Amino acid sequence: MSQIDFVRQMPDQSSDLARPVGFWQRVHIDPILMLLLLVLTLFGLVVLYSAAGQTMTAVFQQGRFYAVAYVGMLVIAQLDVERIKRLAPLAYLVGVGLLVAVAFLGYDAKGAQRWLNIGGFRFQPSELMKLAVPMAVAWYFSNRALPPKFHVVLLSIVMIAVPALLIARQPDLGTSILIAASGLFVLFFAGIRWKFILSFVAIALASAYPLWQFALRDYQRQRILTLLNPESDKLGAGWNIIQSKTAIGSGGWSGKGWLNGTQSQLDFLPESHTDFIIAVLAEEWGMRGVLILLVIYCAIIVRGLWIGVNAQHSFGRLLAGSITLTFFVYIFVNMGMVSGLLPIVGVPLPLVSQGGTSVVTLLAGFGLLMAISTEKRVIMQ
Repeated sequence: MSQIDFVRQMPDQSSDLARPVGFWQRVHIDPILMLLLLVLTLFGLVVLYSAAGQTMTAVFQQGRFYAVAYVGMLVIAQLDVERIKRLAPLAYLVGVGLLVAVAFLGYDAKGAQRWLNIGGFRFQPSELMKLAVPMAVAWYFSNRALPPKFHVVLLSIVMIAVPALLIARQPDLGTSILIAASGLFVLFFAGIRWKFILSFVAIALASAYPLWQFALRDYQRQRILTLLNPESDKLGAGWNIIQSKTAIGSGGWSGKGWLNGTQSQLDFLPESHTDFIIAVLAEEWGMRGVLILLVIYCAIIVRGLWIGVNAQHSFGRLLAGSITLTFFVYIFVNMGMVSGLLPIVGVPLPLVSQGGTSVVTLLAGFGLLMAISTEKRVIMQ
């Protein structure tokens, strides 16, 4: 018997042996995941209203982003998993091609060359790779014996490293980390042996000093130094993290009350409606509000992992696991940098921070999860 993933098909899908298809499966919606996402986005709009200066303009704008993203999610959810699998290598190659185009023809803004401008429409190709990389790596592993052999692992790392390095060059370290993580999670779920993991950790540790000296830019090194001692430049590089920790600490357990935060409402807290929105939540809602948000996040993560465990094919299992854990990395990195545990890398709080591109990308990923969750199942003989 071949070790690659296979599907045993029934001779007649319409026979009495086929499992009945329910309403949610017919419309390709996972009701539990959908409910959790709606609760999260509505909660995000409430927090955003305060973080954006108590103006409905930001709320309406974010609402439009949500509407577009939800429509896109539902459209993607209608795709057959096998079709998604066939499209994975094409999406990867197109994405890498666009990243190469960015390096030569990209639009430069604020010292970063991350965008392409085609026909008056400006977009960031790196966002496509947040889904294309895990899809391509999952496709690559789904046709091979698992756990993967060394040469298979090596090629998959090259697949992950190429877009990650192209994005880091733009520079966009935060997105580069997320894309590398999404691919490495597929590798992890594929059952990579511990000797490979330990070897990669040793290589990463040995590369730390050369990367510090030759790969990181001055402002990136400054962010790391600021993390270690933000008080060394209180009115400069350390201002953001000091104000953020002040807002978080002042909220206590129950907070100062919605719309009553001082750090955010008096504009001491920078980027309060985007990267640092969790500090607004902590100040106004206290630890209690943060725990509510974490419960919602944890429920989404558990549901995503459940979908992965119950997927019919290895492609679906690997892709669902990667998308779910990448969502976790979004949360971990944002909360870590806002609380002073990680350097500031510009990663928004998923589905709460204001922004359109990240919302569309995240909900597109959840559309893939719904496609995997609602894939038609038959009773195996």
